Amino acid sequence: MFSKILIANRGEIALRIIRSAKELGLKTVAVYSEPDRNALHTMLADEKVCIGPAKAAESYLSIPNILSAAEITKADAIHPGYGFLAENPRFAEICETSGITFIGPSAEVMSLMGDKSRARQEMKKAKLPITPGSDTIVADIDEAKRLGKKIKYPLILKAASGGGGKGMRIVRAPATLEEQFSIAQYESKAAFGDPSLYMEKYIEGARHIEIQVIRDAQGRSLAFGERECSIQRKHQKVIEETPSTFIDEKTRRRITKAVEDATSFIDYQSLGTFEFLVDEQKNFYFMEVNTRVQVEHTITEMTYGIDLIKEQIRLAAGEKLSLPQDLRMQGHSMECRINAEDAETFIPSPGKIEFLVLPGGQGIRVDTAAYEGWIIPPDYDSLVAKIVAVAPSRKEVINKMRTALEMTTIVGIKTNIPLHMSILANSDFKKGRYDIQFLESMLDKQISKRKI
Repeated sequence: MFSKILIANRGEIALRIIRSAKELGLKTVAVYSEPDRNALHTMLADEKVCIGPAKAAESYLSIPNILSAAEITKADAIHPGYGFLAENPRFAEICETSGITFIGPSAEVMSLMGDKSRARQEMKKAKLPITPGSDTIVADIDEAKRLGKKIKYPLILKAASGGGGKGMRIVRAPATLEEQFSIAQYESKAAFGDPSLYMEKYIEGARHIEIQVIRDAQGRSLAFGERECSIQRKHQKVIEETPSTFIDEKTRRRITKAVEDATSFIDYQSLGTFEFLVDEQKNFYFMEVNTRVQVEHTITEMTYGIDLIKEQIRLAAGEKLSLPQDLRMQGHSMECRINAEDAETFIPSPGKIEFLVLPGGQGIRVDTAAYEGWIIPPDYDSLVAKIVAVAPSRKEVINKMRTALEMTTIVGIKTNIPLHMSILANSDFKKGRYDIQFLESMLDKQISKRKI
């Protein structure tokens, strides 16, 4: 086992990793940018190192600065969390050549899965169903037009090097393809430094379903029950829950078995997530692999009673998977992402938290790095907290979550809590009748009512 882990991240995920590392008896190192000097993760780690100014490229994305911090503090492993360098194969490779363990899959697997076009090809070989689309990067608009005729509209353009909803554009008719292609290329270049796109058939009425998997170096893997991630705005997840109201036991067995086979095919080692679109007939289609811990890993932990970060650290140290093969979900769990933003305009709302009351009680978990007096900087993701509820049934979870949100008070900034309350009160949501278009449609209806 390691003696000291450096966390190459900030915010709630940095605290989450610190907690698990400490429970394993490991020393921790926090890195921080200048605006994060008084951040909670710097206070709770055993050591801290400033790695640069506010700009992420000069701090949290600076490989030399992070490796220097690891060398100075004699950290023997680095956990990247999510975002920033978490899915950067070059960072993983440099860590290994520097004698520092990267807590995640190999650089080779990260590189393969990070290229969405190559990942599709590889998963096709692994016998996973693939959404109809381009097998390689779409070279130019002329090729896009030819493929559009073959795939049929609607279709979706996606950044080959991307994720998180950036560089993604839905095209419903040939007339808008050229404009959307240019916009997607621009967004992809700005977000990932790579304008390359690939194209897929856009499945109407689909569910966004993901499967958490973990596999050790000895080849033993576990794929957990699905997370339902269809409540999204602009391809960004807002609420996640497990299990899905849509996935039956037969489909669950099929998809988890397919994921375990695929991880074996590519020799995936560590924690990871396979994402799928599932159509109305319960056919599932591979989208991508996230080679890191997910924001929503919390709901899997709550329904299975496990600590995925601890297991991820153990596996990186060469230990065998310690979780029993017969793990089963217990109850229902849901996560609401609380962001510092206006609930109607979605404009970010950085600033000082003047007063803070967070919920608690049986079945409630709050992952946050916020505290009273903390100034949320405008330079990073707007996530303030993740409120997670677990209960024996979905109805009880919704009631428990609504109570938790009602008892949450954050003064000084705006948050999207009113949006969450609106979703939880929606009759279709309460009945589990929703797909990936649900939230956008709900918001459009609300805007129309306000205009009337």
